[in-house]
Amino acid sequence: MSELKTNKISTNDQNNVAIDCALGLKTYTTAQKNALTSVAGDLIFDTDLGKAQIHNGTSWGNIGETDRAVDIDFLVIAGGAGGGEQGGGGAGGYRNSYNSETSGGGGSAETAGILVKGIDATITIGAGGTGKIGYGGDGGDSTFAYITSEGGGGGATFSATGRSGGSGGGGGHSGGAGGAGTANQGYAGGAANTDSTLLIMGGGGGAGESGNTDATGFGGDGVASTITGSSVTRAGGGGGGAYRADPWGSGNKRLGGDGGGGNGGIRSQPYVVIQPTAATANTGSGGGGAGSSTGMQGANGGSGVVILRWKTADATISPTRTGLTDGGVQTDGDDSYIVFTAGTGTISFS
Repeated sequence: MSELKTNKISTNDQNNVAIDCALGLKTYTTAQKNALTSVAGDLIFDTDLGKAQIHNGTSWGNIGETDRAVDIDFLVIAGGAGGGEQGGGGAGGYRNSYNSETSGGGGSAETAGILVKGIDATITIGAGGTGKIGYGGDGGDSTFAYITSEGGGGGATFSATGRSGGSGGGGGHSGGAGGAGTANQGYAGGAANTDSTLLIMGGGGGAGESGNTDATGFGGDGVASTITGSSVTRAGGGGGGAYRADPWGSGNKRLGGDGGGGNGGIRSQPYVVIQPTAATANTGSGGGGAGSSTGMQGANGGSGVVILRWKTADATISPTRTGLTDGGVQTDGDDSYIVFTAGTGTISFS
């Protein structure tokens, strides 16, 4: 229940409302503010931005700075994890605000970001995790201002659980569980089976579904976005490795999830039939897991990406974007967008 507290109420001679001390607005972090069910006219103070803001029924705007605030839609995907000696790598966390399209892990689209013109915002593109003997390396986090997507969890080593992350890594040997995903960013990895003669490791979780959803060892699919004008699927999980004690053809490989996930490798006694494959760069997808416990190495995860989109008439992004790699400003109808593919740096709008 809401509660009003006051020390004194009295009549004002000017027929309006006045107080004799500072008016304190309710304070929230940006994440707390975006989680509110807000209506037009709501007033708060955002402690991350250091701004008093009012809600217009659709989005938050800075009080007294309406002409300086700009709504920025975002797609922020972290780096995908490397495949392990056995399990497939998990996809990087996937957070989206554009066009009511979903975020990862079944999450709803988020509220567009609000940047103040002339104020720097930091962007970081998460690196893909390294495929390894043992656990696959976790993916790096990607950030845009106050939005952070978690790097994917590495695929498992022998008889182990996949690592947790934006999406979880696949499990290893004889029922090893998949790693957990992050809420509203990605799904869990799949578990390995328990058949000792036909051993299939867990597929990495994707932004759109858990590992093993299509079949044991398959990476989870990613999520499609139209933020660049056409539909592109990203952040698929890596396929798990497979092992059999007698010859087994390469047609039985465990596939990576849609959106760029790497395929798992196969070891058939006594030969390696097929090596795992790396994830596609700038999709945040997981690398394929290897198929043995005898030193076969998983494949690398894919690097992340940050894509921003805004109304062309509302703002212009600064041409100076130190430390970042991008493809330049593109247009799609009334909007502009830019795709950042590497680095850490700052941007601003005017």
